[in-house]
Amino acid sequence: MEEFRPLSFREDVRSLLFRLLLSVVSEREPALAAVLTGAVPLDALPEEQRICALQATGIWFQLVTIANELLAMRSRRELEQMGGADEVVGSFSNVVGEIAAAGYPAEDIQATLDNLCVGPTMTAHPTEAKRVTVLEIHRRIYRKLTELEQRRWAPRERDQHISDLQSEIELLWMSGELRLERPSVEREIAWGLHFFREVIFEATPKLYTAAQEALARHYPEYDLKVPSFMRYASWIGGDRDGNPNVTAQITDYALNECRQAIIGWYIQQVRRLVTVLSVSANVVDIPDDFGKALARALHRTGCASEIVARNPDEPLRQFAAAMLARLQAMCGDASAKPYARADAFRADLRDLENVLVQLGGNRAAGRFVRPLRQQVESFGFRTVSLDIRQNSTVVNRVLAELFRVADGTEAPGPDTPQWTARIRSALHSGEQLSADRTILSDEAQELLDLFDVIREASSDPNGGAIGAFILSMTRSSDDLLAVYVLAQYAGLAPALDGSGTINLRVVPLFETIADLRAAPEILDQLLGVSIVRRSVRDFGNRQEVMLGYSDSNKDGGFLASNWELNKAQRRITALSQKRNVKISFFHGRGGSVSRGGAPTGRAIAAQPAGTIGGVMRVTEQGEVVSSKFANRGTGLYQLEILAASVFAHSVKSRNELELKDTPEFSEALEALTGMSQASYSGLIREPGFIDYFNQASPVEELSLLKIGSRPARRFGARDIADLRAIPWVFAWSQNRHLITNWYGTGSALNSFVNVRGEVGLDLLRQMFERSRFFRLIVDEVDKGLYQSDMDIGHLYAGLVLDHEVGERIYGKIAAEYALTRKMISQINGGLELSERFPAFKRHFDRIRPQMDSIHRLQVQLLREVRARDGNSASPKRAVNALLLSINCISAGLGWTG
Repeated sequence: MEEFRPLSFREDVRSLLFRLLLSVVSEREPALAAVLTGAVPLDALPEEQRICALQATGIWFQLVTIANELLAMRSRRELEQMGGADEVVGSFSNVVGEIAAAGYPAEDIQATLDNLCVGPTMTAHPTEAKRVTVLEIHRRIYRKLTELEQRRWAPRERDQHISDLQSEIELLWMSGELRLERPSVEREIAWGLHFFREVIFEATPKLYTAAQEALARHYPEYDLKVPSFMRYASWIGGDRDGNPNVTAQITDYALNECRQAIIGWYIQQVRRLVTVLSVSANVVDIPDDFGKALARALHRTGCASEIVARNPDEPLRQFAAAMLARLQAMCGDASAKPYARADAFRADLRDLENVLVQLGGNRAAGRFVRPLRQQVESFGFRTVSLDIRQNSTVVNRVLAELFRVADGTEAPGPDTPQWTARIRSALHSGEQLSADRTILSDEAQELLDLFDVIREASSDPNGGAIGAFILSMTRSSDDLLAVYVLAQYAGLAPALDGSGTINLRVVPLFETIADLRAAPEILDQLLGVSIVRRSVRDFGNRQEVMLGYSDSNKDGGFLASNWELNKAQRRITALSQKRNVKISFFHGRGGSVSRGGAPTGRAIAAQPAGTIGGVMRVTEQGEVVSSKFANRGTGLYQLEILAASVFAHSVKSRNELELKDTPEFSEALEALTGMSQASYSGLIREPGFIDYFNQASPVEELSLLKIGSRPARRFGARDIADLRAIPWVFAWSQNRHLITNWYGTGSALNSFVNVRGEVGLDLLRQMFERSRFFRLIVDEVDKGLYQSDMDIGHLYAGLVLDHEVGERIYGKIAAEYALTRKMISQINGGLELSERFPAFKRHFDRIRPQMDSIHRLQVQLLREVRARDGNSASPKRAVNALLLSINCISAGLGWTG
């Protein structure tokens, strides 16, 4: 019987994948088997074997990630099998069980559900180093492993499955990892929609089912209702901040592609209904009210007789066929009356669902119709709400140009009283744009064209196709009011005298430490403007605020960034009560810890009490999208962790002791923030630091890796201030310094203890035990330190041309690393690094030897490529090897930027 048991009983999945990869590599490059087994390090190979060795190692890291994903799914299933669904930490069943055990009444639960709105937002940040072709192979490998694990196969069948697995690994080897050209925005749009078609459309109603079942299990005496609370958004095709490739035409294209994606999905699902709904009027009595609905539906098709003739005495199939004809008409493929509104399609699905229930087919309704109706409630006719993002510098520059043309004189400069008065005057009077667009700069014409696209999309009766206008680098209320003026010029203000509203949600993005500190005052000033207040009221009396994790970290370091983000949320929430406006937060998190990429459940649970209130948006950036949503089981789990965490925080946070605002803790964090920021600032202002950063990391070579459509710098300058946060983090991870995860924390903790002595150390230990926020900070620093390696880092420091600069700055970083290790150990009870995270530690330990040899090889390659730079073109082989080494390191770490 052992021979017929599934994979999980017979062979460890990692061992199987390694054996198959070893076989594939040995057939093609026999000498590389020793590299995979660890007998020969990569940096000891002759030049002609480097690319193949890096390719093999990169594939192994990818396979390990797939194996880990499968094993995590297996662990969750085993937990549920042994102890029930409540045992899966972070799931709806687990969360609702804890809430019920704590005695929260059903009325509170329903009130929270009624207000629940969770918004994953896909972005095309240039942090996805894997090609779509490679991602598709990964998914096929995952599915094949799942088949091997879950079913009982005869030996011959099992061998065929393993042979299929090996063929996929062969394809991985032959496909190549490197992009041949930088992806266009159109390809990025297609990439984003791929995850909806393959995973998210299907997973979303299953998420609602999981929530409903959890509530039924823990509140059996109440009929609690789960609304369709997921609202997806995207920046792909709408984010033009520093990306000249995203034009008004591209945004219009993105809107259309998103619409076609969901309509195409609905057509597939309704075709399925036509196939399965074989209910016969000769077997059951069809209710009269459904007969009337059927007559109306058939009438709208223009081909009622044909539908009835094809499906005689099958009224439900006829009804589904009528819906199908109307959906096809939306694509120009039928003569029926197309659906004008998603609500009409949803109403038809509701009629179909109700008649099935009335006929005793509740299970059939729940299996075939209800999920589709829930998808319509979540995705409408849009798939996502497309956010528009632009930088405040561009917005102000264009508005100044328009003022100059309109007034015939030079416009006042931004941040002056005259500029403030001019903007408010334009809004108060309802001023309209009268300038001839042809005389405007290309930049101004493009931005006005964008607002035309926004206006047209906003006029759609379904609404929701356009999300928010996100203003990057918001530094004043005037910056935001400038967007309102441009929207008014574009015809988004129905009243022409300034007395109405503006039909656009304008959202500030606060990114730097200074901007986070100024945020409450900026919002207070904004909400004091009448037309803004009326417009906000039109959007449910809710003002969204976006918080930038990446730039605040680059600006002030890890500890200071996180504390300022925490404070900003609490202060803005307090402002919402003063202004009688609901505030919701949009968290701009990335994949790495330094960009907010802490584990979803823990990160949300550590948010300040009362700051979520049922509504939360988060970015899913770059490689995070593929890591979460490449496979259906993982995708559903990730959505459930996100939604259940938002729900739990909304119900419980105000009563949780670990989120209680303790003055002594806040005072300590304020002191720690000041000291950590001073330490971090001291490093980046150290003479020679920019040279160190550029030379001791592959930051300049990252531009050769064609992983995104946008440039690495916003405005083309060469200083750190203009460098985007993503390549900043990417570079520090490639050289294993990882200073963005921890630098400044050790100095702050050490200074705090030096000043306050044992009392101070005891306070820090209390904070670690009793403050969820501080514990998360310490834990993520701990993990960042574990992935850092100062010996490897020293090799990169040796690349700095000025030896004195290299040794001096490396010395500061290494000293801070040692100090931070010491202080973290004193606070968490003397534990070794990552001892609290055994799975994380085991995974990294497993690949550390190969990672180290890749780093050593990358340093050699950087020397070779740079030595030839300026004299002759660097050999293609050396450049490709360097780029493959970057991919390998990213795969090993599990994130890029």
